[in-house]
Amino acid sequence: MTLFPKSGIPALVALLFVLLTVGSCVFVQQRYTSLPPGPYRGILELEYNPIVPNPKGEPIPEKVDLEFDEVTAGALPFTFDVVYEDDTTFHLVIHNGEEEILVPAEDIETGRDQSIGRDTLRINFPVYDTHISAFHEENVIEGVWVVHYRENYRIPFKAYFGKDFRFTSLRKEPVADLTGTWAVDFAGSGAEAGYPGVAEFRQQGNELTGTIRTETGDYRYLEGTVQGNKMYLSVFDGSHAFLFEALIREDGSLTGTFRSGRHYITDWTAERDAEAELTSPDELTRLREAVPLAFAFPTAEGDTVRLADIQGPKLVQLFGTWCPNCRDETNFLKQYLAGNDVEDLQVIALAFEQYGAEDDRSKAAVRRYRDNMEVDWPILLAASNDKREAGQALPMLNKVISYPTLLFVDRNNRVRRIHTGFNGPATSKYADFARSFDATVKELIAEEPVAATDQ
Repeated sequence: MTLFPKSGIPALVALLFVLLTVGSCVFVQQRYTSLPPGPYRGILELEYNPIVPNPKGEPIPEKVDLEFDEVTAGALPFTFDVVYEDDTTFHLVIHNGEEEILVPAEDIETGRDQSIGRDTLRINFPVYDTHISAFHEENVIEGVWVVHYRENYRIPFKAYFGKDFRFTSLRKEPVADLTGTWAVDFAGSGAEAGYPGVAEFRQQGNELTGTIRTETGDYRYLEGTVQGNKMYLSVFDGSHAFLFEALIREDGSLTGTFRSGRHYITDWTAERDAEAELTSPDELTRLREAVPLAFAFPTAEGDTVRLADIQGPKLVQLFGTWCPNCRDETNFLKQYLAGNDVEDLQVIALAFEQYGAEDDRSKAAVRRYRDNMEVDWPILLAASNDKREAGQALPMLNKVISYPTLLFVDRNNRVRRIHTGFNGPATSKYADFARSFDATVKELIAEEPVAATDQ
């Protein structure tokens, strides 16, 4: 018995496909032009803080006397542009101070959720293993920023088309010019101890930019505003989500809070100090004993690489694909190698990943990083990013306290210098590091190998 005539089968199949498509959530990965081109103001809601309408702009006590149109506590703002390359393809440019971060078209997916009739948007940050998943309608984007390597880590995200200011469009006269160098003290959070920092601020009117250096690296390009006796700074780059808020006290000092995403918050204070300095990055990590460096770790493809098999002077970079400061150092190394005659110099990168050395997700992260950064030196999977495990992977070091950490190694695999952290291009120390780096590398290249009996 035939339920349907053969001639009706194609029509039936087509009908079933339409019904299934309409009745389910279908994410179509295609480019389309419904997202307006131009500036957007993005906001990550680090804490739940609903806004109560106040059209008259009168002070709201629970907002610490901030007016309705001003900054909302716990909201991390950043700006970006949607730029069309043709009628259907666009990329994003995220702005943090002097830095512009390109999110290429191939990392952006658009579609439509047929179950609710809304347009969808996914912005991928593949190097950092994070993404933004959102709906968009007319001039508003609304969704979440998802960090895959943290369990159930999702931060609400909104963006508004046509708004090119970061914290506020108001222009309250600042009570002080914060330009200069500041000694910073972070109080720490929970079991984590406090730590020092050095802030480098530049202020023009209400606009405030700069960075904060710490002994494990800098907080990259910060951008914000000074409004009356309050200052605000933020950065979002797909990995970092930093928010600084502070009160300018009558004595000129600063006191406020620092948030890193939703997982970390601490108090911080700062005082002007043109001579403020941190411990030298060459003094933070040491060898336990003066023995040649030795290790053997696998590549993402499973091939074991031994340091002893690599000839010539070497740079050994301890890094993580998830680490923006490591990315800055990798860019520096690439530029240096491209601009200098150092064919004898070898670079080996040791990856300390969120998921550990053996997890397939770590291997995939290393491959993405290698391809995205166009790195042509070996990247080896050493251990997880837990610093105790990192210390066990490299027991000849007294400790691993920062990613990145750079080891300068001579032809006989003796460690000649260890540089902890990285003062990137957002800091005043970047040029000094570049000069000292060049001097150390030239010394290593100029040296002749030492016979084993002479070591």
